[in-house]
Amino acid sequence: MDKYLRNSIIIGIFLFIIALFLGIYTFSDILKSLRLSQSFSVSAEGKEVVIPNIAQLTIGLITEGESLLKIQKINTEKFNKVIKFLKDQGIDEKDIKTENYSVKPIYDYKKSPYQIVAYSINQNVLVKIRDLNKVNVILSGVVQNGANNISGPNFVVDDPEIYLDKARDKAIKLAKEKAEKIAKTAGIRLGKIINISESSYSPMPIYMKAMEIGGGESGALPSIEPGSQEIKIWVTITYEIK
Repeated sequence: MDKYLRNSIIIGIFLFIIALFLGIYTFSDILKSLRLSQSFSVSAEGKEVVIPNIAQLTIGLITEGESLLKIQKINTEKFNKVIKFLKDQGIDEKDIKTENYSVKPIYDYKKSPYQIVAYSINQNVLVKIRDLNKVNVILSGVVQNGANNISGPNFVVDDPEIYLDKARDKAIKLAKEKAEKIAKTAGIRLGKIINISESSYSPMPIYMKAMEIGGGESGALPSIEPGSQEIKIWVTITYEIK
C-alpha cells in the first residue's frame, strides 16, 4: 500500500469518527428536546403573615451658626446627649448607626462676590428599636434631649429568611398537590421533576411619618401600631411526563 493511499484511509477513518460523534450529540439533543416537550408545569403561592418586630427611626440634629467651631461643639454636646438617652433606654450600640454627618456653608447671595455668612451641620443616626413598647417614649425623649429632625418609624421584620423558608415549603407542597390532581384528571403519569423556579415578595417597611421637628417640644404623639405584613413566594415546578 503506497503512502498516499494509507494517508487517505487514515483521514477517512478520522472524518468518520467525527461524523459519528456529531451524530450521537445531535441525536441526544433531539431526545432531550422530546423529553422537554413531554412535560408540564404547575405554579403555587405560599405565604406567611408576620408582625414586624423592629422599628427603625432616623434621628437627626441640624445646628446652624456663624462660627463653625462653636456649632461643632454645640452639635457634639447635643448629639452625645441624644445617644446617651438611647443607650439608657436599652438600645444596644450595634443598633445605632451613623448615616450622615455633613457640614455646609451658608452663603449670602445678595453680596457680590458671594460670601459665607454661616455654617450648617447635619448629623443623622439610624436606630433600631427592638422593644416596640418603647417607640413613643424614645420619640418624645430624643426631642427633649435636642434632636430636631426625626423620620419614622419604619416597621420591619427581623430575619425575613425564616419566613421565606416557611412560605417556600408551603408553595412547593401546594404545587405538588396540584400536579398530582392534574395528572390524575388528565390520565397521565408524573415523571421526575426537571425544573423548579421561584420568585419572592418581601414587603417594603411600613413607613409612618412620625415627626419632622424644627425644635422645641415634641407634643402629643400618636398611638403607633406595627400592623402585619405578608411574605410571599411563587414556585413553578416542571414535571417530566412518563
